Order: sequence, then structure tokens, then C-alpha cells
Amino acid sequence: MDKNELVNKIRGIEGLTNDEKSALIEMLRKQKKYGLVWEDKPEDVEERLREELPMLIEDTDKAIISTDTDAPNHILIEGDNLEALTALAYTHEGNIDVIYIDPPYNTGNKDFVYNDKFVDSEDSYRHSKWLSFMNKRLRIAKQLLSDKGVIFISIDDNEHAQLKLLCDEVFGLNNLCGNIIWRKKSGGGQTDAFFVTEHEYILVYRKTDQFIWQDETVAISEDTFKYMDERGRYKITPLEKWGSSAHREDRPSMYFAIKSPDGKDYFPVAPDGLPGRWRVGLERMNRLIMNDEIDWRNGKPQEKTYFTSISDKRKVNKSRSIYYNIGETGEGTKLLTDIFSQKDIFGNPKPLNLVKDLISHNNRDSTILDFFAGSGTTLHATMQLNAEDGGHRKCILVTNNENNICENVTYIRNKRVIQGYTTPKGEEIPGLTGNTLRYYKTDFISRDQTPRNMRALVAASTDLLCIKNDIYKEAKLAGRNINSKIARYFEEGDSRMLIIYDERAISAIAEILEMVESGKEKIKVYVFSPSSYAYDDEFEEVADKVQLCALPDAIYQAYQKVLPKRRPKFLPEAMEEAEQSNDSETGLFMREA
Repeated sequence: MDKNELVNKIRGIEGLTNDEKSALIEMLRKQKKYGLVWEDKPEDVEERLREELPMLIEDTDKAIISTDTDAPNHILIEGDNLEALTALAYTHEGNIDVIYIDPPYNTGNKDFVYNDKFVDSEDSYRHSKWLSFMNKRLRIAKQLLSDKGVIFISIDDNEHAQLKLLCDEVFGLNNLCGNIIWRKKSGGGQTDAFFVTEHEYILVYRKTDQFIWQDETVAISEDTFKYMDERGRYKITPLEKWGSSAHREDRPSMYFAIKSPDGKDYFPVAPDGLPGRWRVGLERMNRLIMNDEIDWRNGKPQEKTYFTSISDKRKVNKSRSIYYNIGETGEGTKLLTDIFSQKDIFGNPKPLNLVKDLISHNNRDSTILDFFAGSGTTLHATMQLNAEDGGHRKCILVTNNENNICENVTYIRNKRVIQGYTTPKGEEIPGLTGNTLRYYKTDFISRDQTPRNMRALVAASTDLLCIKNDIYKEAKLAGRNINSKIARYFEEGDSRMLIIYDERAISAIAEILEMVESGKEKIKVYVFSPSSYAYDDEFEEVADKVQLCALPDAIYQAYQKVLPKRRPKFLPEAMEEAEQSNDSETGLFMREA
């Protein structure tokens, strides 16, 4: 029976509530004829998000602010990555260019925690838990990617097959860019049962076909043109076709004789010794002969290419699907030992050069996200790459603080990279000082859209808005100090942002804005409103200077796309909450004591 017919039958069943009908229809639509199917396992953090909204609050004591006014602002978020990704759905939806993640491999050896418990190899729901965990995060990650964005995911054999199918579903098989095999080590493994495992995988998916992979371009060295005559240096290329379609019958018109230096006819020969064909046609061959551009070294005709004849002195190094000699795990471990002057800081960190290579295939002003940050290699790689090629990439890291990893490893590592450090051998490593790092923690506000909660959400949104607009420097508005409980104004370069927490001050603020000069960019004005109305009428006189946005509606709308659905409440519980809300508030404003 057709699914649509079943859906219509379910809708017509009597004795079921609308919620029950909706649940049945949703279950039916999730059934697949082909694809990855698993038992979805509830996750504690997801249950929390059914009732609370995550916010990001800056720990200003940990901020490392560069004196370079053009320094990129990097962000480190301490918290569960599902909560952080939800917050980033407001600040960065469609604005992340590169995602690199190194998630738990689910080896069954205490590397994957689900609901505060390690998942071991004997857990019958081991793969289902991992897929549930990854599915939620990858779907938000896709929303964060720009249309030109790309995601790299490190994985090993434990979940490679499952992850490939999941990513095909989330991103689309047509958006698979490649399955990189990375050689992570050489040697060792003498105790392995069958093969010595020397590799891992990196799955690469784009968001859309607008993504452009940027291969490395390098200067062509004249030294590679090894041969010399009176016209200068040149290199040689066989004129006889090799590889596929190299036989006479493949291109009969390209089988003809040319005169060798001894005056004899020379016919092309295929690599297997049978009659072959030339790589060029008769017309071009005659031109090469006329211009003395054939080298008969070793008795074989070869085309000369002179260095002076190349207009573009750069060449493209095409990326290969097998990564040899692009960092090994031991290099990552050694680097951490050098930075901390201590061993065993973090297990199996990815090498700096591997991550640098991956994030280099995009624009130099990319925004990069790693929501399994671990020891913080991705931020280190971002800063190092910027220093090497003059880029202005910005990086966002997310990690929990289990065993104090965020504070004591991720943060401290990158703090030392920015400020400089001394290795155990006494080598002074200068700091990458042209970088600013800001540290955030997740906080929560109830999802109940009561007047009190709405105001609390806007009051707590300041750091979220600073991240969204990449503006952090507070300033005077038209030369005046403003009461920070009423509004706050930020300005950096051409970017300006005004947050109005109390809508009763709108008229007065609009008058002040009339005195503000128009800039290259409009002032982004975020104003508290109990609805989606951003007080356009009140700002009519300065409409050419401002870009209005009503809060918290814009945050609710962004979060609604990624948050799990709330569970329905029983009527008595809902009535009790409403009574509590009415007891504590009247209208839009808090009651004065």
C-alpha cells in the first residue's frame, strides 16, 4: 500500500487524539526501504534542550586580547557540543566555511561517553547510541555550513561504514567529495592479529555544488627543465601514447611514420610492443619537426617544452585520496609534550600538519568550526596557517570540560601558542600574537515564553550577539554613556551594534540616533519586543541608518529549527505554571518590590 494512502487512513481513524495520529504518521514516514536504520536512543542533553535554551556567556578573565586591531577573533566554548551547536544555529547559520571534527571512534575502549556512561564493546546498542549521537550533531552542522562550505570527519574502521551511510543521508551522496585514507603511523603493530593498521579515514562532504576545492599551486622551477640547447632549458615528454587507448586501432589516423635522425621511417610502438599511435596528430607533429622541437634521446622521439614558452609559471598540485607523509599521530603527541613540557597530556592528538592541510583548501578568510575540539589542534592549525599565508581565518572550538580538558588542555595549549612557550630542550617558540581568543561557557534559560523568560533571554543574549556580529568593543553612543540596563552600544571599524533591553527607551534612543553620522554599514539594532515587531514606526526618522531586529523572536525562530520538540504537558501542570507567571508579573514589566 502507498504511504500516502496509509497517512490518509490514519487521519480518519476515530478514537485517537491528534497527537497520537501525528505520532503514528511520523513513525510511518521514518520507515525506509533502503538506507541506514537504527534504534534511536534518548540522550540526556537532548531531553534538557526540550525544556531549556542554551546561551553563551563569556568568561572575560580568560580572554586573550591581541594589540593588533585587525586580529581575528577565535572562540572557545566550554560545554556539551549539542548545546553549543544549538546556540551557533543563531549566530552562524549558513556562515561556517569549513568544519573539521574528530569524533569518538566508538572503539568500545572507554572513548565514547553516552549519558555520562562509557559505551563498551558488549553494549548491544553500541552502534545505535553512536549513530543517534552523531545524527543530531551532523544535522545541525549542515545548517551551519555555508553553501560553499565543506566538512571533514576523521574516523576509523569501527564506525566508518555506518558514518558513510549516515553522511550520505544527511548531506546527500552527490555531495561526497572523497574518502581520504590517511596513513597515521608507520611500523609497529607486531601484536595485531591480522594486518598492522596504519591508516584512518577522513570523509569529505560539501554542503552544495557551490563548494570549490582549492588545490595547492606552486611555482614551476627552471631546475625541473633538465635539458639545454641553444634556445634554453627544456623538458621532454614521450610522443608515443602510453596508458589506455595506446594502440594503432584506437586511433588509426594517429599511426604514421616520421623520419628519425638516421633518415629511417619511425612508426609509434605501444608499451606492449605492438603497433601504437602518436600522442599528437599529423599537423602538430609536422610543426614540431619544423621547429626542431623533437628530442631523439635514447632513440625515442620526445617533445621538447621550453621553460621560456610557459606563460603561467605556476602549476596545480592535485590532491590525492591517499595521504602519505602528511603528519603522523606521534607528531601530534610530541608537539603537545613540547608545549606543556609534560608527557601524556592528551591521547592521540591529530598532527598539526594534517589539519593545516585540510583547512587550507578554502578561502583565506574562512570561518572554521571544530565541535570535537579535544586538545585544540584545529585552532592551532588555523593560527599557524594564517601566519604562513597571511590569511584571516577565524576558528570556533567546542569541547566539554570532562577531566578539565577544556580549561587545562584546549585553552592552555592555545594560550601558549599565542603568547609563546619554551620547549623541554630550551627552544624559545615565539607566540602567534596576532590572534584574539575568547572563552565562553553555556548557560540556560527556560523555553517557556513567559514575559519574565523573554526578558531574561534578551538580557543574556549580549555575548551571543557579539559573536554573531563579530563586534566586541563597547563604545559611547553619539558621545553619550548609556545605562547598560537599558541599552548597550558596540563599535569596531565600520561595524556598529546597538542592543535595547528596555523598549520604553526607544523614543529617546531614536532621537540620539538622529545625531549619529551615517556609516558604510547600517547600525544593527536589536530591540526587545514581545512579538516579531521591531518598532519600525518608532525608528522611521533614522530608517536609513539602522537595521532592526526584534528579540527574542529572532532567537526563538533560529532555535526552533534545531531544538527537539517539547513534550506535551498535562493541563494541571500548564495551569500551575501560568498561575505562577501571573503571580509574579503583570504585563510586560517586572513588578517593583
